[in-house]
Amino acid sequence: MKKYSLIILVIGVLMSAFLSGCSGGDEKGLEKVKIGISGSDSDVWKYIAQKAEKEGIDLEIVEFSDYVRPNQALADGDIDANAFQTISYFNAFKKEHKLDLAPIATTVIAPMGVYSQKYKDVKDIPAGSTIALPNEATNMGRALLLLQSAGLIKLEKNFDGNGDLKKVVENKKQLKLKPVVAGQTPRVLPDVAASIINNGVAVDAGMNPKKDSIFLESKTAKPYINIIATRTEDKNKKSLKKIAKIYQSKETAKKINEIYKGATIPTFVPLSEIGE
Repeated sequence: MKKYSLIILVIGVLMSAFLSGCSGGDEKGLEKVKIGISGSDSDVWKYIAQKAEKEGIDLEIVEFSDYVRPNQALADGDIDANAFQTISYFNAFKKEHKLDLAPIATTVIAPMGVYSQKYKDVKDIPAGSTIALPNEATNMGRALLLLQSAGLIKLEKNFDGNGDLKKVVENKKQLKLKPVVAGQTPRVLPDVAASIINNGVAVDAGMNPKKDSIFLESKTAKPYINIIATRTEDKNKKSLKKIAKIYQSKETAKKINEIYKGATIPTFVPLSEIGE
């Protein structure tokens, strides 16, 4: 009888552990949530994780080294949410790969900038000069819009945000626009008049976008606001809503400003304002 009681007890313990694992709990009784990031956001998310623990959430940060796997991992169920991309990139990626994902909150804008080792102002860039820009379609489109904002080119009337040099309809200075791999944009600076560099790439290269760029993207560039994304079926999940609320707090905004010193700007706007 004791033998059977012991067997029943062991089975009960195993079943309890199994059910606990399925519900995403841990040994502290916290709900387990995995967030995927890519780039230099780990300090911010470590701060979020500390705050989340007080809300009953064990937030595990999963770091990726590229911009493809975080969305694939999310769609595959390997993580519960991710936070690394602009709404523009997100919409293009999920459409191309047919993924059922949804944004749940805005986070920051990491302004793209024009950088130069030769000139202090975009107006000083001479006619016929070469300007490097990222070659990936979404980032190239963003770079072209930045050049238009700087008054150097004009784009076709219904520009859709996807990069294509054929969409430049006016280039009075006859500037030579040279697409290069995004990671190479800082390295070509000695060889060009200016280079358009993504925020994270600039920071990784030791530059401060606010101080070192000669022209910086505005925080009102709504297609390029970053988001927290999840699977569409989970967009109303309470734990994810709590994480989003923690991120969009005054305390987190202050922490972001402390860490990035203005290079990355907290941008908490309703999803409706970015077309969602």
